[in-house]
Amino acid sequence: MKKIAIQGTKGSFHDIAAHKLFPDEAILLICCAHFQDVFDAVKADSQIIGLVAIENTIAGSLLQNHELLRKSQLQIIGEYKLRISHCLVCLPDEDWKDIVEVNSHPIALMQCQEFLDSHPSFKVVEAEDTAKSAEMIKKKNLRGHAAICSKAAAEIYGMKILQEGIETNKHNFTRFLVIADPWMADDFRKDKSINKANIVFSLPHTEGSLSQVLSILSFYNINLTKIQSLPIIGREWEYLFYVDIAFKDYLRYKQAIDAITPLIKELRILGEYEEGKSSI
Repeated sequence: MKKIAIQGTKGSFHDIAAHKLFPDEAILLICCAHFQDVFDAVKADSQIIGLVAIENTIAGSLLQNHELLRKSQLQIIGEYKLRISHCLVCLPDEDWKDIVEVNSHPIALMQCQEFLDSHPSFKVVEAEDTAKSAEMIKKKNLRGHAAICSKAAAEIYGMKILQEGIETNKHNFTRFLVIADPWMADDFRKDKSINKANIVFSLPHTEGSLSQVLSILSFYNINLTKIQSLPIIGREWEYLFYVDIAFKDYLRYKQAIDAITPLIKELRILGEYEEGKSSI
């Protein structure tokens, strides 16, 4: 049985992604209130793997998780890209005319902004989690409240679905990273074709330092799929660069890393893994 720590509860998109990632395995979910708790759970027990959202095609990057990953010393061992579709749900005996307040995670609310704008009478209130919002409404019998969550959460908590597919962009995907103790990473990666990596580094505050690094990666046929910069606290105008790279030749990738190492500072490889699949 796989033990997987997620942010959120049963029926959350983290839960859905975990089961899609390991469709033929029994899963023991470790539900955490916050992302920090996920990292703490994995560090406390090397048999636990974590699943954390890292970016969304509408809302962008979850910057806090970049930093949590860097500071944790855990390794990325995989990824999964989940199609996100939101529902508006309420208590079974209520309907549209009864709804005065909508609760959900702030990212979910952002993804459904066009729908919410079309219902200006709804009071929008941020909550800890999508599925948790549905669970709370049902458990406390909060009349007049609706939640934005997955269809799975609505079914789990016995909620009525008022409307499906309320997300603004129908090409709404979230990318999740699988994280593990470095000592266990090789076991999880066995029999995988490693063709993707995440690295983080800082640069000397000199002209052209970033362009030199990017030119070398290009020379080695390394594809940059994402680059994200975050300021280094206490070091004015210096940044950490989080870079996702894809490659076909693992040896060329290692040669590229060796080639850029003299030009950069504080290089860390956050993980090497096989590019993840996307849900339909």
